[in-house]
Amino acid sequence: MDAFYASVEQMDNPLLKGKPVAVGGNEIRGVVSAASYEARKFGVRSALSGVLAKKYCPELVFVKPRFDRYKEISQKIRKIFHDYTDLVEPLSLDEAYLDVTQNKKGNPSATLIAQEIRKRIFEEVGITASAGISVNKFIAKVASDFNKPNGQKTVNPDDVILFLEALPIGKFYGVGKVTRDKMYQFGIFTGLDLKQKPLDFLEKHFGKSGVYYYYIVRGIHNSEVKPSRIAKSVATEHTFEENLTSEVFMEKKLESIAGELERRLKKHNIAGKTVTLKIKYSDFTLQTRSKTLPYFISDKALLLETAKELLYQEKMKESVRLLGISVNNLNTEIKKTVVVQLKFDF
Repeated sequence: MDAFYASVEQMDNPLLKGKPVAVGGNEIRGVVSAASYEARKFGVRSALSGVLAKKYCPELVFVKPRFDRYKEISQKIRKIFHDYTDLVEPLSLDEAYLDVTQNKKGNPSATLIAQEIRKRIFEEVGITASAGISVNKFIAKVASDFNKPNGQKTVNPDDVILFLEALPIGKFYGVGKVTRDKMYQFGIFTGLDLKQKPLDFLEKHFGKSGVYYYYIVRGIHNSEVKPSRIAKSVATEHTFEENLTSEVFMEKKLESIAGELERRLKKHNIAGKTVTLKIKYSDFTLQTRSKTLPYFISDKALLLETAKELLYQEKMKESVRLLGISVNNLNTEIKKTVVVQLKFDF
């Protein structure tokens, strides 16, 4: 979807249409979760502090996020996807991979299917979407950003290599800012530059990711579209209106966070062994502390007890603006293994 959260807010409130909108945060506190395209023209983007966002765009309108509403809209969109294929792999509320090699409409053209889906989303839901169409997930993902908003791009099989060779390295999905800058130091600015580096060079300087880069620049990405993605972690975090200056205040906030996390875990019948405490200080530095338990937990009391233990591992460096608790090493991974084992014929 195009600027999903902001687009939903503009759809539901006509007074916001055509205006620069930021979902989340405010001009004093918080962080922007999403920005409309009108706001992006001023440099407002997700993860930007509300203070900077307002500085960049004085006319910016802040809106509180409504995640229940976004989830409702997301479910409507996914129903449209399933009219075409059951091979739908959601990445988030606003993004998904679809395998339409064999589709319910019997349409041999993935490009035409994408056009039809985008048209239906606009007519039936009321917001715009963009699409990338190609031979594998990686290239389709990269192509989906090319003609945003409200557009699509197809990279045909015969065009894949030329497309990737001409692609700026920062446009490669999986290459973040830090990796991009590191590649620049080695003279890698485009896909063609990357392709000229041997596998041992990429492994030496980028580890396991080097193997990934070696193959994707050659158009090789064999990951299937998986309809049932299993969560690897569950997290809850809060950004506060005023910085917390004492562990006593932090304990009270952690109790609320642990309660919310418990509800999320139990709703999906999930538990985990590893608890991570996330702390963001007033100077925006981020710190995480983790502990792995010998048993699975989802109970608020145990989550809070572990989080408090992690809290007191070190003294506070600055006042705190954000706290979060996450759980990974989940029992879903055990369930997945059992299912696979049951397939064997003894």
